[in-house]
Amino acid sequence: MKPIFSAHLFPEIESRLIELLRSLTHDEWELQTVAPAWTVKDVAAHLLDTQLRKLSRVRDGYLSTPSPQIVSLDDLVAYVNRLNREGVEIYRRLSPNVLISLMEVASREYAEFHQSLDPMAEAGFGVSWAGEQKSLNWFDTARELTERWHHQQQIRLATGRPGIMTRELYYPVLDCFMRALPFAYRDRDGETGTHLRFNVSGECGGSWYLYRDGARWVQTESAQGWQA
Repeated sequence: MKPIFSAHLFPEIESRLIELLRSLTHDEWELQTVAPAWTVKDVAAHLLDTQLRKLSRVRDGYLSTPSPQIVSLDDLVAYVNRLNREGVEIYRRLSPNVLISLMEVASREYAEFHQSLDPMAEAGFGVSWAGEQKSLNWFDTARELTERWHHQQQIRLATGRPGIMTRELYYPVLDCFMRALPFAYRDRDGETGTHLRFNVSGECGGSWYLYRDGARWVQTESAQGWQA
């Protein structure tokens, strides 16, 4: 599978986020989102927190406290959920104006950081939901794009703003998520030579393929001998 090069998309998606936040009324900041525990302001606080944490930990190599011992996926999920919860609790205390001002600075530095990385070098974090303990920067950057896209979309949905369902921004998000298919199907049996096709309709969609090669599923760019 070809790498997903998405670092160049960060200035665009971040500028749309800042524009969106500046357009919100006082009441809209407190609207409930589809995330059960989070309001619009909570989601914005989370977006700021994750940027600052990534810059501090990966770009600057700074860790204020040692990470807990992580020996399982459940441990990792619990740790990330705790960090997310703590970050939201801190940054939701800020006024919308202060939050936006900090987001402007963080978004600029965040985009510059991802654009500065060698996409084929090893990333600071593996994409665990795709079954990788170690990942290349292009995959980690694409993973971050999915975060920035879907949380912004949550705010747009809650406030009735137009979405960002564009080919340029949404297709890379879908493509990134689909890279988890071999891991998601790892416990599913199949005869060698079996082909699976996954279709997403619409102008932002496409088709993704799995091929059964012996005891494993392999993702391919196109159908190998596929017959509809």
